[in-house]
Amino acid sequence: MTRQSISITAPNDHWLKAQVENEEYASKSEVVNDLIRKARAQQDEIEWIRAKLIKAEQSGFTDESPAEILTAFKEEARRNGDL
Repeated sequence: MTRQSISITAPNDHWLKAQVENEEYASKSEVVNDLIRKARAQQDEIEWIRAKLIKAEQSGFTDESPAEILTAFKEEARRNGDL
């Protein structure tokens, strides 16, 4: 594991400490690593949606615009609790 030194704002430090105090995590490092994992997973979802939009746009299967398709994906993800 690589050791890093970062600077954070006071409000963010209070929030990190609260996560540890609430026993959600054992350390602030765990909180930061979990946030990074979630951000990476979200990026993977974004890439998946982008690929679906490109495929749909190129297939000629729909006459919806990319913005309309993206809106529909987001609405479905919200309904499913994924977003």
